[in-house]
Amino acid sequence: MRNDLTRKTAAALALSLSLGLGACGGMPENRSLYSTKQPVVERTHYTLDVATQGDGLPVSEQQRLVGWFQSMELRYGDRVAVDDPTNSAGVRDAVSRLAGRYGILVSDGVVPTDGYVDPGRVRVVISRTLASVPGCPDWSAKSDINYANASYPNYGCSVNSNMAAMIANPEDLIAGQQGTGETVIMSSNKAIDTYRELPPTGSQGLAEVKTSEGGN
Repeated sequence: MRNDLTRKTAAALALSLSLGLGACGGMPENRSLYSTKQPVVERTHYTLDVATQGDGLPVSEQQRLVGWFQSMELRYGDRVAVDDPTNSAGVRDAVSRLAGRYGILVSDGVVPTDGYVDPGRVRVVISRTLASVPGCPDWSAKSDINYANASYPNYGCSVNSNMAAMIANPEDLIAGQQGTGETVIMSSNKAIDTYRELPPTGSQGLAEVKTSEGGN
């Protein structure tokens, strides 16, 4: 009887130890306040070869290009480039007019693509960037025990995922927008000049105020 009780006690102790060790598994390890899940920006190039006619594009090829822009849902953040071996100004202008309907300017540089452009054709390239946060959400750390006082793996997933989903131009996550600053300087200077040139309120004397008795 005592041996059976000893076996049961040992089995219960082993089970409790295994459960305790299992609860310690998957504890957070990031001891900083920085999120390990950061947005990743990926760029993809889409190409369409269109035939040229003289120093421009025929109407049929322009219609093909417009249909392609529509199917690709051309939008802000996309870049359009023209790979033209002849460097025809008329072809570039034709593509620029069609891309301008979507508010897109044709880039000056040529995007490297696979293969060669056949004679009598030009290659229109759409470069599109997408931002995502791989590995989110991450609920791998299921233990409530946190001896290292570390951040959980899912820390930052919500903010970074929403930022990657809402940003209009994902490339802004890498370099941001470049500007001359002229508009900001002109606006700030105008406000400063107005403040400096405005005469003090008491320089013209105090306004005469008439009082009358009566009433309630």
